[in-house]
Amino acid sequence: MILKQVAGIDVAQKELVVSLGRMAQDLTVEVFDYKVFTNNEKGFKALTKWAEKQVKNDIKIRYVMEATGVYHESLAYYLTNNNLEVSIVLPNKISNFFRTLDVNTITDKTASQAIARFGLERKLEVWKKPKKIFRELKQLTRERDQIISDRTLLKNQLHAEQAEAYPNHSSIVRLNKRIKLIDKQDMEIKAEIAGIVKTDPELVKKLDIITTIPGVGKLTAVVVLAETNGFELIRNKKQLVSYSGLDVKLKDSGTSVKSKPRISKKGNRHIRKAMHMPALSAMRFNEQHKALFVRLVSRHGIKMKAAVAVQRKILELIYVIFKTSVPFNKDYIHQTEIKEVEAL
Repeated sequence: MILKQVAGIDVAQKELVVSLGRMAQDLTVEVFDYKVFTNNEKGFKALTKWAEKQVKNDIKIRYVMEATGVYHESLAYYLTNNNLEVSIVLPNKISNFFRTLDVNTITDKTASQAIARFGLERKLEVWKKPKKIFRELKQLTRERDQIISDRTLLKNQLHAEQAEAYPNHSSIVRLNKRIKLIDKQDMEIKAEIAGIVKTDPELVKKLDIITTIPGVGKLTAVVVLAETNGFELIRNKKQLVSYSGLDVKLKDSGTSVKSKPRISKKGNRHIRKAMHMPALSAMRFNEQHKALFVRLVSRHGIKMKAAVAVQRKILELIYVIFKTSVPFNKDYIHQTEIKEVEAL
């Protein structure tokens, strides 16, 4: 008798590598089939048709995939819209699970097999489509992030041109025009974000409470909520830190293999980027975060590690305040920081 059936999907930009697995009544797991499909609607139809032919029709198939940038989204929407069960797993969970398997070679096929096994051996929640408001905010904040990067590049080019012995006037004029255009687009995007936020009174309240955190502005809070779909996939602070890629990776094996601790950077880069400026501001103007930074630097002498610790702390605060609707309390934060620093 079959208890569970799972299609483990390794998602890439252009293709979907799929492995089918099942769990028997005695809890034995078997991955029994494998196929590759294109990552488009034609491929989605072929995938579901193939999967339904290979499995027992009396047991629902759970389609399991990683949250890989944006490439998994179209498939997830297609499956959900067709009343099929979908689970989307944070990448770090699959990576950690993969390391427990007796697999020497990492390929798209073995990755899909690992995802199938993970789906069979774990109790996963059914994915729900992101709220329209968070989807729209994510699109806008990512667009803004890109044009801000473009503006920084243009300003650097302008500075270099102006510093030359014989600057080209026409080039300077064009660069200034492009910078002004981006400034205008930046204002338009921020106005659009503000307009969308105003349509949801509950979100307005949440943002007002979150921005009681020193250094955290509304745009930062919007980025975090948009990238996490209002923390829909997040169940605790540790999971959030790992999802953002702000978790510390340490390689230390006996006495022969050691490396400096560093952040994994395997998570959501948009969240990490959003935490950079608030952390710098908090370390300058907030006594608790400044004290945390100083204590950590005095302990191990690594400023970057201390700065990342402040970023993690601010991100965790955003999560806790969003969940509890309790404003920032510097006295409470001070006590918890002391306990956490003592544990580092």
